[in-house]
Amino acid sequence: MTMNSPQSLLELYGLATSPNYNKGNDNKVWTAELMREVGLKCIGLNGVRRVVPRTINSLGAFYNGLPQDVQTELQKRKPRRNLTPQTLPTTLTRGHTLWESIYRPFSSKLTSKLAQSHPDLPVFIIEAEYGALFSDPAYPSPSSKPHADPNTPPNIGRVLMSLLAVAVLRAQTGVGPQVVSHMFGLRKAFEDGTAAAEGSVEGGEWLAGDEGGMWMLGVVDEIVEAIGEGRGTSFAPGNGAPRAKL
Repeated sequence: MTMNSPQSLLELYGLATSPNYNKGNDNKVWTAELMREVGLKCIGLNGVRRVVPRTINSLGAFYNGLPQDVQTELQKRKPRRNLTPQTLPTTLTRGHTLWESIYRPFSSKLTSKLAQSHPDLPVFIIEAEYGALFSDPAYPSPSSKPHADPNTPPNIGRVLMSLLAVAVLRAQTGVGPQVVSHMFGLRKAFEDGTAAAEGSVEGGEWLAGDEGGMWMLGVVDEIVEAIGEGRGTSFAPGNGAPRAKL
């Protein structure tokens, strides 16, 4: 999404649903839903002006490239982020809870710092992005595991949300402090119990450590270089451009 490469999404989908990769499990619909949910959340990380057109185009091309039977199943899904008088309180609670989980013990200090730039800046970030977008709306029977309930679309969850943030921000380049904060946010998911509460993410705890974190950054850099053919994109200018040190 950050590299604005819809074809790469389809290549990734093909890999993730190949028999050798998923060990024979039929998770084509679940995988498609997971990938488009990730794409939606990228809006809040890549910035509205730059990424909304990319998200629209990428998700559209992704859908059009999926098998017909998968498209048919995706058409049955209904929106679940509608803000109503009934859903608004829980949405706000989810936003503040996720914000605290990622940025504690500096969450209040960060909120005050953002408010110096504009009083509504932290309001928008916490309520509209962390509440309505980054946190997962509740399901009647929530499941974040690919084959636990094939009729239940996947949630991204706390751990994958931090991994997503690190990957997107690293691919942008030039936002080192934000990359670092979300890497620490990933570690906090395992410290405050939220990772355990939502179920294990394979390799998640290793990625939250020093070795796994450096591996993750390296993989993102390799993907950026491969898709950008050494040049990157307008968002990720490649390793020839200055990169924030971590």
